[in-house]
Amino acid sequence: MELLQTEFSFTLPKGYVDEAGTLHKQGTMRLATAADEITPLRDSRVQQNPAYLTVILLSRVVTALGGLGMITPRVIEELYTSDFAYLQDLYNRINQNGSNAVHAQCPKCEQRFELELEPPGE
Repeated sequence: MELLQTEFSFTLPKGYVDEAGTLHKQGTMRLATAADEITPLRDSRVQQNPAYLTVILLSRVVTALGGLGMITPRVIEELYTSDFAYLQDLYNRINQNGSNAVHAQCPKCEQRFELELEPPGE
């Protein structure tokens, strides 16, 4: 019986700095549900600016970030762009592939394999 991995650990490239100046880099993201993608469409911020959907979506699926008690849209808004892009890529990989791996091919022998991505600095 194969187990479904529903949560994935990550390390942000730069990290989130809270109001006290504490850096938060390690976190966890869970697989998204249909509700995670549908419910934010009712949010007035998303209706006014569809690009805000990603902010709401990430705030729903990032379940932990350092010592923060709650991941709010405000936390996601305040991420550095490289961290925001990292989380978007992670979201796409785990929800499309079911893993944090990319498909690769050896340039010499052309053998195909999956490569599990390690967060920067790991």
